[in-house]
Amino acid sequence: MDQISEAALKRYRDRVEMVLSRLLPPADESPSELHSAMRYATLGGGKRLRACLVYGTGEAMGAPLDALDTAAAAVELIHAYSLIHDDLPCMDDDDFRRGKPSCHKAFGEAMALLAGDALQTAAFEALAQAAHLNAQTRIDMVAALAHASGAHGMVGGQVLDLMAGLNTSLDELEIRHRRKTGALIHAAVRLGALAAQPQIPAGLDEYGAALGLAFQIADDLLDVEGEAVVVGKTVGADAAAGKATFPALLGINGARQMAQDLYQQCVASLNFLGDNGRFLAVIAHRAVERDH
Repeated sequence: MDQISEAALKRYRDRVEMVLSRLLPPADESPSELHSAMRYATLGGGKRLRACLVYGTGEAMGAPLDALDTAAAAVELIHAYSLIHDDLPCMDDDDFRRGKPSCHKAFGEAMALLAGDALQTAAFEALAQAAHLNAQTRIDMVAALAHASGAHGMVGGQVLDLMAGLNTSLDELEIRHRRKTGALIHAAVRLGALAAQPQIPAGLDEYGAALGLAFQIADDLLDVEGEAVVVGKTVGADAAAGKATFPALLGINGARQMAQDLYQQCVASLNFLGDNGRFLAVIAHRAVERDH
């Protein structure tokens, strides 16, 4: 990664961390246990990929950074809620997240469930109250994030994941993960574009869709090949749970090739942006080649 892109990533991560800290209720405000759990699960960890996509897309399209802050934070709040719920014993039953105990391990299952619920609603409250955005943009952003988060997006994908077994076709696996993982990544790109203009360019929709699936394939590869201390969560969980994955269906080399093909789609879809698309292309490369 070039120095300019690395500096942009740090700038975006630091910025969204400050916005999130400001949006979340203080830990000493009642009910303090709930607010502590919300902050524990959200602050001080993670790649902030989705926030960086909001910022990077918006800036590439000419939007000022302060027009992107609320959307970047909102998508991270939804992501944090989804991770809390994913880790619960009734879902993926993971004890670690981002290198520390999962929220339900630190605060108990009931408090973790409620913290996830509160983070979800906080995302939409923040967007609805974003005074720096005009009314139509707020409506469009809420609609885009809600669609990506709900039955036709992330939640629907999680249901398909829970119902699936090893006898899954490649097409079925792709549909599942375009919803479960890909929809929120795609939404981050759409939110960044909406901050700049009402119509989302087709190239950015193509980029968001390809990146979301490539990210999941990389995640599946890490579950096979990664080290828990680097990845920050339990590895080998998918195989232990009997889930179909891209490496299981395609082999490790086949899964890597599919991720590379999607990366090339990402790069091609950004041609209309010229040099303004460089950061988004670097993000796609980083998502495919990451080790955590």
